Amino acid sequence: MSLTCPLAAVPPGSALRLDGPVPVAVFNVAGAVYAIDDTCTHQDASLADGWVEDCHVECPLHASTFDLRTGECTGPPAKRPVRTHPVTIAAGIVRVDVVVTTP
Repeated sequence: MSLTCPLAAVPPGSALRLDGPVPVAVFNVAGAVYAIDDTCTHQDASLADGWVEDCHVECPLHASTFDLRTGECTGPPAKRPVRTHPVTIAAGIVRVDVVVTTP
């Protein structure tokens, strides 16, 4: 499944939540666009509402941090990574390819 948005909706230094079967947060860090699962693995908080520094996002609820490039948790209290999603940009449209898994 693919989620899309205009690149203009995610200017450098900002983030946008895309709703789909899996909520995804799209970040523009100095012109590089990254996509990760939007929900913090520690508690149910939107990472798109977090603070971004370099290529890391800090969860607004309890300050867990995640690397936008790899999804790895880089600061507690979260211990599990978030999934990353491939991003392509063409003709001013950001496309995020999301793999939806079933339990």
